[in-house]
Amino acid sequence: MKKTFYAGAAALALTAGMANAAGHLPDLTGETITVAGTWLSPEAEIVEEIFDMFEEATGAEVKYVGSDSFEQQIVIDAEAGSAPNLAVFPQPGLAADMASRGFLTPLQPDVADWVRENYAAGQSWVDLGSYNDADGNKQHYGMFFRVDVKSLVWYSPENFEDAGYEIPETMEDLKALTDQIVADGGTPWCIGLGSGAATGWPATDWVEDMMLRTQPPEVYDDWVSNDMAFDDPRVVAAIEEFGAFARNNDYVAGGAGAVASTDFRDSPKGLFASPPQCYMHRQASFIPAFFPEGTVVGEDADFFYFPSYASKDLGNPVLGAGTLFAITNESEGAHALVKFLQDPKAHELWMSRGAFLTPHKGVDLSAFGSDSERAMNNILLNATTFRFDGSDLMPGAVGAGTFWTGMVDYAGGKDAGEVATAIQNSWPN
Repeated sequence: MKKTFYAGAAALALTAGMANAAGHLPDLTGETITVAGTWLSPEAEIVEEIFDMFEEATGAEVKYVGSDSFEQQIVIDAEAGSAPNLAVFPQPGLAADMASRGFLTPLQPDVADWVRENYAAGQSWVDLGSYNDADGNKQHYGMFFRVDVKSLVWYSPENFEDAGYEIPETMEDLKALTDQIVADGGTPWCIGLGSGAATGWPATDWVEDMMLRTQPPEVYDDWVSNDMAFDDPRVVAAIEEFGAFARNNDYVAGGAGAVASTDFRDSPKGLFASPPQCYMHRQASFIPAFFPEGTVVGEDADFFYFPSYASKDLGNPVLGAGTLFAITNESEGAHALVKFLQDPKAHELWMSRGAFLTPHKGVDLSAFGSDSERAMNNILLNATTFRFDGSDLMPGAVGAGTFWTGMVDYAGGKDAGEVATAIQNSWPN
């Protein structure tokens, strides 16, 4: 890999720091480590800089290949016996499937212990990286690196200040604020489910967040795996928690009838209208890409944690997504690279570039380039539970099919129980 160190002296300091911090890394001079993933430019260049530091510390050479058809290619390569040493999976489902077919090598036992100790909500990350092997035995295969947060509510600080509203600390507070905005003559929420062929997915995020706020994480896991039926009363109740916001004409810009037809990319724009068409919008960390041009996050728009119920004692669950490193062709260098990713410096380099969040409790938060990214990462660090986007873990026919369309039906007035039963009946045997 060509050496593309950044910012001169700062890069040398980072590399030296890595060599010191990763002092237990082996001498791998002469070894080539291959890595495949979904990162293309500019992410590919950033991860290559991170691998440059590993090369400096070990003498190994790392070759990274990014592909937009990674999910198909990694299976083909594994079946042909030509897999790379490491694969960076965009979600756990494919990794779990490959582990069950014997295509992944378990990480060294101390990795799970390290994750438990050093990642916020550490056990969650161990669980998300642990799958059944070909014999049905649970093993730890995945080390997460780069995470996204979905449990966010976006708002205009100026609008909140003008109206005298405070950031709600609990779900009870959020519901009280929602009613207060209506009483003051405003509209609390902008919600849009439109997304072309994927219409309905924003509602699945709402329901997943509500599951984590009304039930223990084990119940969420049983729901996602269908060990608990989709039409279990606890799931129906979570759907209705979403409906309490989305099906109330007073609560939603354009009325409840506009929710399913409003494009999710257009829905937050009501935050920036004058007067405001809405005051809050629940959406993941990527949504500023669809804010009006020139919007400055932290000034014109900001966010807060989608809060949990004070009365339910379920901690601070966070819904999100992330990428994980797994070994698809075992070598000494593959295990060493996983160990290297435990070093805060590997995280801090990408933190300084933006669009990178980490649950690593040991990172220097001053490495973030903006206060808003630092605040978003703090939501991750304060999480007591982290769970992956449930629809991404369900079979495609459900998670990217009947769950989406069912939420559109529900937003349009269909009974939550009927919708849930239809989704359950669609679950592949």
